Amino acid sequence: MLSVVACAVLVFAGMPTTMNYLSTFLPAGAVETISKMSFQQHFESIQMGVLQFKDIAYFVLLIAGWIAGCAVVLDENKNLRKAAAVAFVLIIAFSFISISGNAGKNLKADVTEQKIYSLSNGTKAILGKLNQPIRMKLYYSKTAAMKGPDQIRYFNNYYEFVKSLLEEYAAAGKGMVQLEVIDPRPYSDDEVAATRYGLKKFPITEEENFFFGLVVQTQFGVEKTIPVFSPNRQNFVEYDISYLIDTAITRQKKRVGILSSLPVMGDDVTPYMARMMQMQGQQPTQPWGIATQLKQQYELKNIPVDANKIEDVDVLLVIHPKDLSEQTVFAIDQFVINGGRTIVCVDPYSVVDVPPQQQMMQMQMQHDPSSELDKLLAHWGLEMPKNTFAGDMSIAVEAALRQGERPQKIIGYLQTNSECFNKNVAISAELNQVDFLFSGVLKELPMTEEEKKEMNLDRVPLVMTTKQGNSWRVNNQYELMTPDMGTLMKKFTAGTEPVNMGYLVTGKLKSAFPKGIDVETEEPMDANDPNGPKKTQHFDGVAQAAENCAVAVFADVDFISDVLAYRNSFFGTMVVGDNSAMLLNAIDDLCGSSELISIRSRGNFKRPFVVVDDIEAQADLQTAEEENKINAKIAGFEDELRKILSSAQEGQEDLVGNTILQKKKELELNILEAKRQLQEIKKVKLQRKEKLGNTLRNFNMLSAPAVILGISIVLGVYRGSRKRRYISHASDA
Repeated sequence: MLSVVACAVLVFAGMPTTMNYLSTFLPAGAVETISKMSFQQHFESIQMGVLQFKDIAYFVLLIAGWIAGCAVVLDENKNLRKAAAVAFVLIIAFSFISISGNAGKNLKADVTEQKIYSLSNGTKAILGKLNQPIRMKLYYSKTAAMKGPDQIRYFNNYYEFVKSLLEEYAAAGKGMVQLEVIDPRPYSDDEVAATRYGLKKFPITEEENFFFGLVVQTQFGVEKTIPVFSPNRQNFVEYDISYLIDTAITRQKKRVGILSSLPVMGDDVTPYMARMMQMQGQQPTQPWGIATQLKQQYELKNIPVDANKIEDVDVLLVIHPKDLSEQTVFAIDQFVINGGRTIVCVDPYSVVDVPPQQQMMQMQMQHDPSSELDKLLAHWGLEMPKNTFAGDMSIAVEAALRQGERPQKIIGYLQTNSECFNKNVAISAELNQVDFLFSGVLKELPMTEEEKKEMNLDRVPLVMTTKQGNSWRVNNQYELMTPDMGTLMKKFTAGTEPVNMGYLVTGKLKSAFPKGIDVETEEPMDANDPNGPKKTQHFDGVAQAAENCAVAVFADVDFISDVLAYRNSFFGTMVVGDNSAMLLNAIDDLCGSSELISIRSRGNFKRPFVVVDDIEAQADLQTAEEENKINAKIAGFEDELRKILSSAQEGQEDLVGNTILQKKKELELNILEAKRQLQEIKKVKLQRKEKLGNTLRNFNMLSAPAVILGISIVLGVYRGSRKRRYISHASDA
C-alpha cells in the first residue's frame, strides 16, 4: 500500500495542475525541487529519445533506495530504529539523485534517428567563437497553455523540443551562454518585458495571453528576437537560433556590392542634378525595386563592370554579367576563392535587357540580351547551356503576347509553386511562388568522387520545375524577339524529372585562373613605337580556397526585375509573389558565417506512424482502382444505352423501352454492388488500423507486467533453489 501511495505522489508531483496548486503557497524554488523529484520530469526526455545521465541515475537510485527501504520494512524486527533507517536510506537516495542531476547534466545520448536534439558542427563552431557572454530568454506561457484549446496545448511538445535544444546551446557554450526559461503571467513584469521585446502574443482568455518566443541579448545591449516559434519553421529551429546568435555578435549592417551591366542602381545623382536634368527634359534612371528594397536592410555599393578588384563588401551580387573583361572575371573569381559570398544571376535571354531606342534598327537586331559566366560556373561544378530554357506546361502562365490576341500558355513564362522549392534549405524553404521569364537551365557537371571530396563540394538545388518540366532550345535569340508560341510549344516535350533553375554551391572551390592572368597595359613595349605591342602585367591569384566558399547561382535575371518582382499601384510599388524574397533570403543566408551556411534543415520531432500511413496508402490505392473500374463500367453502360437508342427503328419503341429499363436496372445494381465493395475496402482498412492500434495498446499494457512477472519468476526460482540447498546442507549437518 505504501509503495502505491509513493508512486502516486511521484507521478502527480510533476503534473501542471499540482504545480499550479503548490505555487499558490510555496516558493518557486520549493515547487521546482518537488517537480524535479517526479517521474514525469525525468521521463520526458527519455520519451523524446534523449537518454540523460541524470534521468537514468534518478530511476536507478530511486529503485535501489526503495528496494533497500522495503527490505528494512519487511524485516520482522520492526522498531523505531528501522523506520529511521528507511527514512535515512530514502534521504540518501534522493540526495544522490540531486547530486547526479547537477554533476551529470551534460552527459546525454541522442538516440533519435536524425539526431534532432544534438547540435550540428556549424552551431558548435559559432558557439566556440563567442567572445562575449550572451543571455537567451525563452518565453513560453506554460500555465496559459494548459488552460487553452487543443491547438495551444499542442505547443507543449514543441516547447519541450525547443527547450531541450536551447539547453544544448547552453551546455555547448561552456559558460558563455546563459538560458533563462520564463513563464509570463498576466500583469507581471515578465509579460511587460515580452511585449516590449516584440514577442507575439495570442489572447487565450480575457486575462491570459500566450507567448512562445526567444530573446538573445549581448552584454553590449544588442537584442535579437524570434517573435514566435512557428511550427512551419520547426525544421529550421537550430538555423534560426544560430542566426540570431551569429548576427547579434557581428556588425549590424552588411555591405552588398552590385556588379551589373543593367542599370540596377539607377543614376547616382544628387537631388539638385536630378532637378537640372528634368529642366532639360531628361529623366534620371530610377533604381530597380530590388535595389530600393535592399537599401532598407543593407549598405549598397556599386561595383563598376570594369572593376579590377572587388573588396570591402560582405556579399557580391552579380546581375547579368555581359562582355566582362578577363580582369573583371578574375576579380570575381578571386573574391569567391578568398571567401567572399556571391550571388550570380545569368540569363540566356533577358527580357529587360533591351537596346536603347535611339539605336538604328540594324544595331538593335545585333543586340545580345544574354549573359554568362561559363568559365567560373565550370569551376563551380555547373553549366548553363546556351539558348536552352526551362519549360513546364503545368506551371506555364497563360497570357496574351500582343494586344487583341487570345491568351495562351507561354512555355517560357513559369510561375513556380510550393513543390518547386527545396524545403531543406533556408533560402527556399518557405517560398511559394516565384515567376521566371525565359529562365535558363543549370546542370551539374560530372565530377569524380575524389574531386568532390578534395573540394568538399556540395551542389544543392534551390528552385526547379515540377517533374513534368523539361528543357527546350531555340536556334538563335531572334526567335524570342518576335516569338510564335505555337512554334515554341512544338520545341517542348514534357519530361519526367525537374529542371533546375537555381543552385547553392559550397566547398573549397578552385580558381578558373590557377596561374593568374596577364593584363595588357597602356605602356608600349618599345618606347620608340607608341603604336606597337603593349607591355603586359601579371597578376597572381589564389588557386584554391582554403576555407569553404558559398555561391548562389540563378539562371534568370528577369525574376528580380520590376517586370516580375514589383507592381505599381495606387499605394506605390508593391512586391509581387516571392521573387524578391528569394534573393533577399539568399543574401541574408550568405551574410552569415560559413558555419551558419552549413546548418541545414533538421529532422522533424513529430514522428509519423509509418505503418499506419502505409496501410492507408494501400487502401486508398485499392479504392482509387476500384473507383476507376466503377466509372469505366458506368461509362460503358451509358455508351451501350446510346447505341441502343440510336439504332432503334420505328415500331420497336416498346422493345427499346424494355431494353433501356432492363439496362437501367443492371446499371443501378452494378453501382450498388460497387459501393458495397468500396465499403468493404474501407472496412478492411479500418480493421487493419484497429488491429494495429490494439496490438500496440496490448504491448504497452502487458510489456511492463510481463517483465516484472519474468523477474519475479526468476527470483522465485533462485530463492527456491537457495532454500533447497540450505535445507540439504542443514540436514547433512
